[in-house]
Amino acid sequence: MKFNFQFNNLLGTVYRQGDLVFSSDGNILFSPVGNKISLFDLRHHKSQTLEPDDSRSNISALDVSPDGCTLLAGNDEGEILFLSLISRSVLHRQRTNSSITAIKYSPDGQRFAVARDAIVYVYRTPGPYTRQYHGLGLERVLKGAYDDITSLCWSSCSRILAAGSKDMSTRLHALSPFLNFSLCALGGHAEALVNVFIEPDSLNCFTVSRNGHLAIWESSLEVAELVPGTRKIARQGQQKKEEESEDDMNPPSAEMKEEVDDPNRSKRVKYSRLARHFLKDALPDEDKNGWLCAADYHAKAAILVTGFTHGVFLIHEMPDCNLIHSLSIADHDISSVRINATGDWIAFGSANQGQLLVWEWQSETYVLKQQGHFNSMACLAYSPDGQNIATGGEDGKLKLWNANSGFSFVTFTEHKAAISDVAFTPNAKVVLSASLDGTVRAFDMKRYRNFKTFTSPRPAQFRCLSVDASGELVSAGGLDVFEIYLWSMKTGKLLEVISGHEGPVASLAFSLSPTSSMLASVSWDQTLRLWDALAVNSNNESVPLSSDATAVAFRPDGQQVAVATLNGQIQFFDPRSGTQTGTIEGKKDLGGGRSDTDLITAKKSSEGKCFMTLCYSADGSCLLAGGQSKFICIYYIQEKLLVKKFEVTQNRSFDAMDEVISRKKMSEFGNLALVEDRDDSLGSKTIALPGTKRGEMSSRSLRPEVRVMGLQFSPTGREFAAVTTEGLLLFSLDTKVFFSPIDMDENTRPDVIRQLILDQVFDQALIMALKLNDNALLIETIEQIPKEEIGLITQDLSEKFVPNLAKLVAQQIDTSRHLHFYALWAQGLLTNKAHLLRKGSNEIRPVLNSLHKSLILKSAKLNEISEHNLYTMRFLIAKAKQYRAKELKSANEEEAMEQGDPVENSDGSLTGSDDETGDGGFLSNWD
Repeated sequence: MKFNFQFNNLLGTVYRQGDLVFSSDGNILFSPVGNKISLFDLRHHKSQTLEPDDSRSNISALDVSPDGCTLLAGNDEGEILFLSLISRSVLHRQRTNSSITAIKYSPDGQRFAVARDAIVYVYRTPGPYTRQYHGLGLERVLKGAYDDITSLCWSSCSRILAAGSKDMSTRLHALSPFLNFSLCALGGHAEALVNVFIEPDSLNCFTVSRNGHLAIWESSLEVAELVPGTRKIARQGQQKKEEESEDDMNPPSAEMKEEVDDPNRSKRVKYSRLARHFLKDALPDEDKNGWLCAADYHAKAAILVTGFTHGVFLIHEMPDCNLIHSLSIADHDISSVRINATGDWIAFGSANQGQLLVWEWQSETYVLKQQGHFNSMACLAYSPDGQNIATGGEDGKLKLWNANSGFSFVTFTEHKAAISDVAFTPNAKVVLSASLDGTVRAFDMKRYRNFKTFTSPRPAQFRCLSVDASGELVSAGGLDVFEIYLWSMKTGKLLEVISGHEGPVASLAFSLSPTSSMLASVSWDQTLRLWDALAVNSNNESVPLSSDATAVAFRPDGQQVAVATLNGQIQFFDPRSGTQTGTIEGKKDLGGGRSDTDLITAKKSSEGKCFMTLCYSADGSCLLAGGQSKFICIYYIQEKLLVKKFEVTQNRSFDAMDEVISRKKMSEFGNLALVEDRDDSLGSKTIALPGTKRGEMSSRSLRPEVRVMGLQFSPTGREFAAVTTEGLLLFSLDTKVFFSPIDMDENTRPDVIRQLILDQVFDQALIMALKLNDNALLIETIEQIPKEEIGLITQDLSEKFVPNLAKLVAQQIDTSRHLHFYALWAQGLLTNKAHLLRKGSNEIRPVLNSLHKSLILKSAKLNEISEHNLYTMRFLIAKAKQYRAKELKSANEEEAMEQGDPVENSDGSLTGSDDETGDGGFLSNWD
C-alpha cells in the first residue's frame, strides 16, 4: 500500500472571511477559507483548494493579476503571499508586522498596493510586466490617514490610487509626480468608508460609507489633462542642495520658461460633490437599522451592488443611482460582494453562516449556492461506490457531498438535535443518521426524502450507528441509556434491545464479512462486547479493556477488531476467541500543543490525549487513527509501527498549535491570555467557564482547537476523508504521478518498449510498460495496441500486473476521451481474469471499487447526454414533419390552382375558377 497521500480538497467549508475575487475571465471564483483558498469553477461545476504552506494564519485579502496568472493573498499576521495559478505554488512571501486589510493590483499589472493599518505600501510586481524577478520591491509608502485603511482602488491609467479609511475620508495619491495634481482628501461622510471606486478614463469617483451614504465626486480634470512633472520629488542630502544652487546660478532656459508658463500648471485638480444618495431609502422600514458592510462597482455595466448586515443586497444603476433589483438572501450580514468581469454574476459571502452565493441578476437565478455546517462537523461516511460523502453536524443537518466536484447537492434538516453518526447501506440506496434527538432516520438516495424513522421504546440519545453487510439490520447505541437497539430495515420494527453495558455506548461496528453477523460494541465501562445479531437471545462475550473505550472498527475481512481507549492505546482482538493480539501505544504519536490559557506544558497536556476515531484501509493492512490532536496517524498493523503522520493544518489562528507560548504573549503579569479583559464597550464580562475545551461560544473572540472527529478510507483505496475543525479534508494519492517500478531489468527501457510497438510485439511491450509503471508511458503503449489484440493480451497477462492495469483503465475511463477503447480493456480484464477477481483479495477489492466508480460516473454522464439528444432529435423530427406537411400542402395548392380546382383558404372559403364565376362557395365540400 502507498502512503504518500497529499491534501487534495476541502469540502464543507466554502467561505470564512476576507475578499471574494473572480478570475480575469469571470468563470472561476476564489474564496478564502481559513489559511487556504478555494477555487470554484462555475462553468464546469468543480471546486479545488489551494493550500499555501507558508500561510500560518487566516487569509483576509485577495486579488488576481490582470492576466490571471498570479494571485496575491494577505493574512491576519501580515504576510503577503505571491502565488502562481499555473503551478499552484507560492513563489514569494513578504513579511510585515500587522494584519492586512486590502490588496489591489494596478490595471497595468506593474504594481500592487497593500493596506496595513493606516499606511498604504506600493510594491513592484515581479514578472514580465516589470522584467524584474527578484521578489517584491517596495516602491512607495503612502501615509496621511488617521485610521485603518478599508479599501483601495486604482485609476484606469494606474497612476492614481484612492484609499478609503475608517476616518470617514478618502485620499487620492499620485504614484508619479504631476504639475496639476497632489494629494486630494475627500470627506463628507459620517461613518467609516466601506469602498471607493474610480470611473474608467476619468478621475471621477464614488465613495460608500457604513451608514449607506453614497457620494459622487466630479473632478475638474480628466486623466488625459494631467501634466507630468519634470523634477524628481525626492532629493536628499547634499545632492539636493547642489542642484538648488546650480538652479540659482543658471537662468531658466526657454523650455523651462514655457513649462512655467504652461496654463495647465495653474489649473489644478479640484473635486466637487456632484450628488449624495441615501441607499437605505430603498429598504423597508424594518431593515433601515442595518449597516452597509460590502459594496462593489462594475464600470462597464455601470451597476453598484451593496450588501447590508441583515442579508439584503441592492443593485443600483449609476450615476443616477436608480434601483434595479433588491433581494434578501440571508439572515446575517453579507461580508463580501464581488462582480465578475462580464457583469452578469454577483458573488456574495456571509462569514457568520459560512455561505457562498453566486447570483445571476439579469435572469434572477442562482449559479452557485453552497453552505457548510453552521456548527462543526461530527461524522462522515463514504458511499460504497466512493462517489458521495455524507456528513452530519452539530446543527442537526445531514449533507451529501460529491467527492469529485466538491459540491453539496442535498441537505436534510429533519433532525432536531446534533447528528452523532452516519452510515450508508451496502447498496448505496439509503443513508442513515443517528441523532441526539432520539431518532435514527433513513433517507432515500433516489428521491432524497426521509422514508423511515427508527425510535426506541423510551427516549434515548443515540451516540453511534452501524449497518450490517446485508443492509437489513440497523443498530444504534445510547448515550444516556446504556442499551443497544436493533431494527429491521425492511419493516422498521424494533427487533431487539441489547443490554449489558454499564456506561454510555461509545461506538458500534458490524462485521464487514458477508457471512458474519457479529456486532462489536465498546463503552465507557472499559469493556468490549461481541454479539451475534441474528441469534435469538444470544449471549455476548465481554472483553475487559485497560481504559474507557472511544472507538471500535472491524477489519474488512472480519477477522480482527481494533479498539481505541482513553489512555491513548489501540488494542487489537480476535473476534472469534476474544483474545488480545496486539497493542499500539499512540499517546506520543498524537503530540500536543499548549493552549494560550494552559498552565501546564505541552508534554504534560499530551498525556490526556487519545484517539477518537479508527478506520481500516481497504486491504486491511493499515489502520488510520485520529482524535484530540492536529495529526492523523497511519499504522502498519502487522508490525505495530507508525508509518506516517499527516498534519491537518498549520493555521496558527487555531489554539494549541505550538508547544511553546510565544514571548509576545508574556508580560510581567504572566500570560496575557489569562488576564480577563472586562472593560469592553458593551460592559460584558468574559469569564471563561472551567473545564471547557471548545472555548466560550459567547466570547467575542473564539479560537477553537484542531480536532479530528471522523476518519474513513474511500472504497477505492486512493483517498481518505477526515472530519476536522477546519472542515472535511480529502487526502488523495492522485494529486501527483508517482513512479513505482516492478521487476525491472537492464532491458526494461522506454526506447525498447517503443521499438517493440513498432515491431508489433504488443504483449511484451505492455508487460515492460507495466514493469516500469510510468503512467504516461503505459498510456502511450496501451493506446498503440489494436483493439483486436485486447482479448488475447488480457488472457495471457500475469496476475501480478492485473491490479495496476485495472487501476489505470479505471482512471482513463473517467478522464480519457477514448471511452469505448478503454471499455473494451475493462471488458477483457473482467472476462478473462474472472477467476482472480472472484477471489476477492484485499489487493484487488479497491481496484474493482475504483473501476465500478468510474463506470457509474461515465454511465450517468452518457445517460444525461443521451436523454438531451433524444429530446432534441424528437423536436427536430417533429419540426421536420411540420415543415414537410407545409411544403406538401403548398405543392398541392399550387397544383390545384394550375388545374383550376378550388383551394380552401384558412377561413374556410374556397378560391378557384368556380368561385370566380360567382357560385358563392357552392363547392365548400370539395375533396
